[in-house]
Amino acid sequence: MLGKEQPSVRYLTLRDLLGLPQNDPDVRDAFSDIPRLGWAAEILKLQSPKGWWESGRNLYRPKYTATNWRALVLSDLGLTKEDPRVERTAELILHKWLSRPWTEEENEVCIAGNTARMLTRFGYGDDPRVKGLFHGLTESQKDDGGWHCFAGDKGSLDCWEGLAAYAVLPKLKRTKRIMRSIERGAEFYLERRLLDDGEKKYLPWFRFHYPVHYYYDTLVGLDVLTQLGYGDDERLRPAVEILKEKRTADGKWLLDKVHPDLGRGANYGPFKKAPKRFVLEQEGHPSKWVTLTALRVMKRVEGT
Repeated sequence: MLGKEQPSVRYLTLRDLLGLPQNDPDVRDAFSDIPRLGWAAEILKLQSPKGWWESGRNLYRPKYTATNWRALVLSDLGLTKEDPRVERTAELILHKWLSRPWTEEENEVCIAGNTARMLTRFGYGDDPRVKGLFHGLTESQKDDGGWHCFAGDKGSLDCWEGLAAYAVLPKLKRTKRIMRSIERGAEFYLERRLLDDGEKKYLPWFRFHYPVHYYYDTLVGLDVLTQLGYGDDERLRPAVEILKEKRTADGKWLLDKVHPDLGRGANYGPFKKAPKRFVLEQEGHPSKWVTLTALRVMKRVEGT
């Protein structure tokens, strides 16, 4: 986890697992290496001079290699607008998506939540357009406390992006409306033990993935709920047990599948046009990113 070949993992391990401050020399060095080495550097090499990937006309398609998807991963990896290439991408998204009415596709809750999370991590949380996204998330919450990307009056475990956006918003910037929305959203997931939507067991939820795009699994739910401070809630226990059971003998976790997960138990597809998979690590092998995420969850749960 502390190897220098993936500075994002090293940086987040030092910061989140070992608790070192941002001004620690090792933390600073790892952070400065993120755009120069490893996954982030590889993504940035493919960026156009104007800040987009694949196309400057459509930031969302093709899935899962267009600007939207690349930017989400860069925000996960720890980059901010301090890097001018990230700033160009963020300004493009702000101008192209948030400075005009969104299309029906763009206005889906999952996209709004992902965009709010991404731009907040990049350093745009105080931008009125980003604040508008958070307002929209509170307004679109269903009566049962969940969200749904499609029509209907009930929430779905699949629609986790609103809570994930709240999770990266500093506590001091969470309004009373957002705090209430967090409480209701968390209760929606906790009532269902992160896994029980009242239907047949959905096997892809029990496999771990990265990038997650807009898909849900047990680790996604655990990551979001523990970030929001619910690590000590007993209703997380079934999901935590699954997490522990999936740990390998050498203390790591595997990347089970890369999305779209068409493995056993998936009930979608075939696609009219096969999506471009966005691959950072190899399926079925130990994963630095999944292991980092799992260890962060365990630290929040165990309080150590």
